[in-house]
Amino acid sequence: MDERSSCINCIPSSIFDFASQFFIRVTAIDIHLIGTVVAVVCVFYTFLGGLKAVVWTDSWQVIAMFISVVVVIILGTIQVGGPSTIIDLTSKGNRFEFFNFNPSMYERYTVFSVIIGGFTYWTCFNSVNQTMVQRYLSLPTVKQSKLSVLLFTIGVSGFVWMCCYAGVLVFATYFYCDPLSMGRIKADDQILPLFVMETVGHLKGVPGLFIAGVFGAALSSLSVVLNSTAQVVLEDFIKGCMRMTLSERTATLFVKGVVLVLGVVAVAFMYVVEHMGGVLAMASSLSAIAAGTTCGVFTLGMLFPWANSKGAVAGAIAGSIMSGLVSYGGQYVSAAKMVVAHRLPVEVNASCFDKYGIRNTTVMPEIQYPDESGVFPLFRLSFLWITPVGVVSVLIVGIIVSFLTGASDLNTTDPDVISPVVHWLLPQECRKLAGSTVKKARNQELTESDLMVQVQSDGSLLVPMEIRSCLAQPRNRDN
Repeated sequence: MDERSSCINCIPSSIFDFASQFFIRVTAIDIHLIGTVVAVVCVFYTFLGGLKAVVWTDSWQVIAMFISVVVVIILGTIQVGGPSTIIDLTSKGNRFEFFNFNPSMYERYTVFSVIIGGFTYWTCFNSVNQTMVQRYLSLPTVKQSKLSVLLFTIGVSGFVWMCCYAGVLVFATYFYCDPLSMGRIKADDQILPLFVMETVGHLKGVPGLFIAGVFGAALSSLSVVLNSTAQVVLEDFIKGCMRMTLSERTATLFVKGVVLVLGVVAVAFMYVVEHMGGVLAMASSLSAIAAGTTCGVFTLGMLFPWANSKGAVAGAIAGSIMSGLVSYGGQYVSAAKMVVAHRLPVEVNASCFDKYGIRNTTVMPEIQYPDESGVFPLFRLSFLWITPVGVVSVLIVGIIVSFLTGASDLNTTDPDVISPVVHWLLPQECRKLAGSTVKKARNQELTESDLMVQVQSDGSLLVPMEIRSCLAQPRNRDN
């Protein structure tokens, strides 16, 4: 498998780990048993139902996620004293930071890292990620695909806003009694389960609703990954690289077998991620490896018509190495405590120990930050820069290698696979044919295989008839 396979199961495994932490706080059942049982359930319905089962279960899981978060933040807001109290305490604690223009790429959250890194990541995720493209292609029309992107954007934006609000709500709730400093929790990821149990735990059904929402997120993430990755293995490796022709029944059995194998890998990764850093940074940094590399290759092909296959392969390798170096290197130095994320100050009043019945009044000692000057610079980069690093690496290496190995002849380029933004680079004769294959597909309802540029056994390109007619015309050097 490609670079996505190295992190494809680690990301939902990290979400399973968070969900299991909440469940174990409520039931005291072993965290590994919880994760394994839930993963088996997810693999089971993905194995039997395929994409249709994944889509329908995801729909209900998203509803459960939204309802659970909305209920918790509404009840929590009422208990803490209302939005005005939350805003006052959050402002007092200097948690609102909107205009951090620090140009350093080492600082985790700045205006530049959030806008540039966040924009690049989400653009890559929505445009070329297999899990998203698979859903676009499952819809009957392009209009419906665009509508799904719009709804997805609105939904994600709303959910991220609610999560941010939940963060400041938790901060306001424990403003004077930080649970991590008091030793009530062992990691930052455990503070939300603690908040839910202490705030709405007395209301029957609410903790269970929140558990359903958290596990819904984990199930949704894993089922999507299992289904889409299995299809990638079949189409790109078995049928593509190995050029094997499988019957429909054999292909179905193969995909189901891959789903089972990936499910086992996901469970195995759960034992690994519990020893790694925070869920958000880890999941984002790992997924950014695939996002940056894949998006870089597509960008290279769409915006640079002289790029060739050798440049694309070299660029993909370089992008994977660079983004992987930043991601895994950052995880390593964090686990080794060579780099420690700077924490904002928190308060612990003496009355907090009596409030929660804690006899040991020892507060967690102040964090000693190590000297990071000796750490390799790429390992210190904020995880938000991983995707831009991957994209830029692919483009630079891909363009250089393409020219060194013989750039593609613009006369042989299909204008319909090049972005209209750079059509001015193409010969005028070929520019006139832009959109011809799309129009032909609409008029004659051609299959996708009739329109694709194929690679023949001798390595030459087999292009549609309209483009071949372009090749026969002399190139006008003035254009």
